[in-house]
Amino acid sequence: MNGQHKYRAFISYSHADEKWAAWLHKALETYKVPKHLVGKATDYGPVPERIAPIFRDREELASSTELGDVLTEALKQSACLIVICSPNAAQSRWTNEEILAYKRLGRQGRIFCLIVDGEPGASQSPETADQECFPEGLMYQMGTDGNLTDRRSEPIAADARAGKDDKQNAKLKLIAGMIDVGFDDLKQREQHRRHQRMVAITVAAAIGMAITTGLAATAWFARIEAEAQRNHAEVQRNRAEAEAETAKQTAQFMVGLFSVSDPSEARGNTITAREILDKGAERIDTELADQPEIQATLMDTMGSVYKSLGLYPKAGELLNEALIKRRAEFGDEHVDVALTLAHLAEVLSLQAEYDDAEPMYREALDTQRRLLGDEAAEVAATLIGFADLLTMEGRFEEAEVLLRESLEIRHEILGVEHLDLAKGMEDLGMNLFDQGNSDAAEILLRDSTAMRKRLLNGSPHPELADGLSNLALLLWTEGDFVEAEALFREALAMNRELLDDSHPTIAANLNNLAFVLHDKRDYAAAEPLFRNVIAMRKQSLGEEHPEVALALNNLAFLLYDQGDRETALAMARESLAMYQRLFPDGHPGVATGLTNVGRWLTDRGDYDNAESMLLESLEMRRQLLGDDHPRVAVTLTGLGRLYLDTGRFADAVATSHDARLRLTDALSAEHWRTAWAGSIEGASLTQLGKFSQAEPLLLQNYRIIAAAAGARPVHVESTLQFLADLYQAWGQPERASEYLAQLSATRIESGCVNCQ
Repeated sequence: MNGQHKYRAFISYSHADEKWAAWLHKALETYKVPKHLVGKATDYGPVPERIAPIFRDREELASSTELGDVLTEALKQSACLIVICSPNAAQSRWTNEEILAYKRLGRQGRIFCLIVDGEPGASQSPETADQECFPEGLMYQMGTDGNLTDRRSEPIAADARAGKDDKQNAKLKLIAGMIDVGFDDLKQREQHRRHQRMVAITVAAAIGMAITTGLAATAWFARIEAEAQRNHAEVQRNRAEAEAETAKQTAQFMVGLFSVSDPSEARGNTITAREILDKGAERIDTELADQPEIQATLMDTMGSVYKSLGLYPKAGELLNEALIKRRAEFGDEHVDVALTLAHLAEVLSLQAEYDDAEPMYREALDTQRRLLGDEAAEVAATLIGFADLLTMEGRFEEAEVLLRESLEIRHEILGVEHLDLAKGMEDLGMNLFDQGNSDAAEILLRDSTAMRKRLLNGSPHPELADGLSNLALLLWTEGDFVEAEALFREALAMNRELLDDSHPTIAANLNNLAFVLHDKRDYAAAEPLFRNVIAMRKQSLGEEHPEVALALNNLAFLLYDQGDRETALAMARESLAMYQRLFPDGHPGVATGLTNVGRWLTDRGDYDNAESMLLESLEMRRQLLGDDHPRVAVTLTGLGRLYLDTGRFADAVATSHDARLRLTDALSAEHWRTAWAGSIEGASLTQLGKFSQAEPLLLQNYRIIAAAAGARPVHVESTLQFLADLYQAWGQPERASEYLAQLSATRIESGCVNCQ
């Protein structure tokens, strides 16, 4: 789009396809063009950073003979036209009129199609004519007189139908055409989420009160409904009374469950939530065997509570039983079936069973939309759960679309202040953080935290603790260790008031705090926290889980920085092997493990194995994340160091230079990762005798690395050694001695005297 156009695109559609238009409008306006493409010159102007604004007419056209001034002007002001193609569109007079009006502007080459239903060319046969998806204006070329000719046209189309491009690829194909770039330049996946937020709950008494109160209220309202419908048809009365009886018996069961008839059965002076739940789970099968609807309700409720306690296998078992019973009672088209599907999908996601969870989320969401409409609270909740799954798989842009839709629904339902709104803002903030938009993410996270504090009047709450942790995570990543540590400690203290010490959320809090202590070089305080996290995650999640592998990797880095590099390497190998078993077809975590082990093998001189791992990681990262992702550049940096150490100095210069440029574009010239690539480039230039080129690179990048919070001791020490090597080779031994002295002092300060 150049300066003469107000809109990036005009979406033309039949209002029977409103849902597709709304999705596309949102998907385009929230899409962020990859940084390396922004500003690229094309025949239609420089590539923009965002595909916005998009014009979409939201009103049905009145029965007139013309499009009207507003639509005509919008068409003139649009850089391209997107037509949502379906049998509805093919039969829509006004969709066809918009196409003709746009063609008469001389822009036939800037019309793009999204097929959502029907069949292209079906109108050529009378038997299938009603399935034609292209309006007439698309199928024929425009003549110089402003009328259609009999010459067939070949519309440029993306196909979102099942079994075709799918929605994500269809969207990318449209965008590629709109901004005049290659489809492959856009098709990339984002980095694996650095931090998985765990869902927390209140204390056992609060659980019991919430469940019991809610069910009791349901019973009361159901009785009122039964009374009010006495004069209606018999089937309506029976249904209302059945619902009342179900709610009554469910409430009575939960009240009995939370009553203490024999305190001696409990351990100590109090009964824990786990004891209460286990007792209830045993009673459901025996006491309610002849009432499957009530059984299913209780199984779903208690399965969700088990999930919140971090007891995923038991949660999955109960939810699966509830799903079977609800399908048998109600069939597939029922809101309760959809609810249990969403709950079970969440538990499967938390256990890294993503392939099983995704179709459950899709089925639940489709059913809820059909039965409840697009603006229902249940739809908003399922959208968030589905977005969490996509995030766990690194599909951040897809998740962002769902999170924004969920937040809009909740704003419409709840107004401007509500705990659920704060949660939606937090989820969106973390998504933007994962995509590298830290400024927008920080605003959302701070606003979310402030809203929760206002609504809770300062009282402890698990969602507030979760929000504090996520804000701290962002600040820690940005290098603000002081505020980050304070927030991490506040969240940990709050969760210890609310949760059992073995809860996964406590493990996540401890892990975050250990990260900050590690970066502050307080290794003695960080190490026991990391080890505690590993033990806790193995106990709650099992011996084999991505979070266990991640915890092992975190401890490996700490041991490496302490100088215990053999133990660190063994632990990194253990983490990598676990990732490979969990994700045999490749995963960002596998690629990260390969890069880490490859770099450490380089340090110990095992170059053949190191190079094999780094090349495998490079290929995997390019395939999963796209060629311009910063993690690709990180692996290139590792290869550059290997080439330097093995005497392939020209290759080292080329590879590290490539990595430095990529990281400058993705992160910044002042980021420590960019500086580390520059240091390797400078050291390689030294070995080629290009001292005057090497010196400014090494001096500038040492300044950045020495001041960076995220840089590891090995990066500081290696750059000091590179500077000493430069001046020694350049015939300046005094300056070489100066940097060698700094190197010795740095190693003493870091507690890594014998590190090599």
